[in-house]
Amino acid sequence: MFGKRGPSSDSSSNIAVLQRRESTEASDRTPVEGRRDPLPPKGRVRPVDSSTAASRPPDATAVRPQAAKSDEYYLLKGQVFAALIEAIDVSQLTKMDAIEARDAIGEIVADIVNARKIVMSVSEQADLLQDICNDVLGYGPLEPLLARDDIADIMVNGADTVYIEVGGKVQRTDIQFRDNAQLLHICQRIVSQVGRRVDESSPICDARLGDGSRVNVIAFPLAIDGPTLTIRKFKKDKLTLDQLVKFGAISPEGAQILQIIGRVRCNVLISGGTGSGKTTLLNCLTAYIEPSERVITCEDAAELQLQQPHVVRLETRPPNIEGEGQVTMRDLVRNCLRMRPERIIVGEVRGPEAFDLLQAMNTGHDGSMGTLHANSPREALSRLESMITMGGYTLPSKTIREMIVSSIDVIIQAARLRDGSRRITHITEVLGLEGDIITTQDLFVYDLEGEDPQGNIIGRHRSTGVGRPKFWDRARYYSEEKRLAAALDAAERVAE
Repeated sequence: MFGKRGPSSDSSSNIAVLQRRESTEASDRTPVEGRRDPLPPKGRVRPVDSSTAASRPPDATAVRPQAAKSDEYYLLKGQVFAALIEAIDVSQLTKMDAIEARDAIGEIVADIVNARKIVMSVSEQADLLQDICNDVLGYGPLEPLLARDDIADIMVNGADTVYIEVGGKVQRTDIQFRDNAQLLHICQRIVSQVGRRVDESSPICDARLGDGSRVNVIAFPLAIDGPTLTIRKFKKDKLTLDQLVKFGAISPEGAQILQIIGRVRCNVLISGGTGSGKTTLLNCLTAYIEPSERVITCEDAAELQLQQPHVVRLETRPPNIEGEGQVTMRDLVRNCLRMRPERIIVGEVRGPEAFDLLQAMNTGHDGSMGTLHANSPREALSRLESMITMGGYTLPSKTIREMIVSSIDVIIQAARLRDGSRRITHITEVLGLEGDIITTQDLFVYDLEGEDPQGNIIGRHRSTGVGRPKFWDRARYYSEEKRLAAALDAAERVAE
């Protein structure tokens, strides 16, 4: 299983231990209840899912805060780590699951500590083992943060500075990397899993973790103080509109309107600033798409979590080192039209693909959705027009606005307030044109009323009193269609 890769008197004892273990495993292949076969037969190798290893702490202590490590600790860890790498063939660990690989590493680390007569307490040795396992099997010092489901963002500004966002508040942690080289190595491990690379020749990269979390890396020479890593984490349990109501992001009546908008195939644009919850809201709306519909998603980094059975997920691709092979968002949206989509969902509209998305919405692909960065529904419409103009189209402004009006039905505005809370501040309909001006009407708005002594925002959602939204006829059409389908099904059952 393991083989010695170089001379090392310190590792001879642990090699013997592993050889004894290997011979015992080889002679006892009979499955025992309650115990997994540590080494699968040839031809049935179980590779380690690094995303699973990264999302699961090696033990129950992985989620506790870590104290800042001393230089002496990192020196000792480096020595033990070097002896470990010399003693084993790390590639063999990929043929074991995470628990078995950790047990194997633990045996070797214990032997190295004993052979070198290193004086350590039980807790210190456990911390050392945990850190080394995280480095070998996961994402190093990031593991405790990735294991926590209450963290929304992880922001690494060089080896010594790590911030997290919890409950809308940004706070600094005691997590540190050994040096910038270790941080860059972990960044490279993350992006390599989706076939991308980051180094001095390609210092900017977007990627994702196995759980869908979005990752951005920017390295030297662009990042002066060391590699910068930003991870937008996703909760393991996807949020629903009911949970958004519970958190106060929308009122029950507003949530009911959003359900109707999702079900009756309105074309929706979700607008908001960075970290306002646009993608979360988009995920919530997609829950009301009919299971029979064919949905195609286009994203820079695949992070949407649709639950429907008929979903095609597409992702852009950056150029290679020669500057070739790039696939842009516009390429994906254009190609969607040849794939018989019923709905097209664009993770984020940020360029000329806005024109293609509007064309798709206006040519029979009702129920399409997208997000963009803007601070109000009116600003979202202006940004959409600007994106189309920047794409090189020489269309008159009125023509572009007519296209927007005929394509977009509803704009949903999300916001992150100054206390860190997230609210849906507007549900706005696009009505039409009056001259050269796009007219809209708000269905629901969020009114700020002040703040409490703790600095928390106080406000309320209210209906604007619009008696009949423009999409009401569409809602009636789809409800009548479902009622007719149910009646036909009942008639067939009677006939049988």
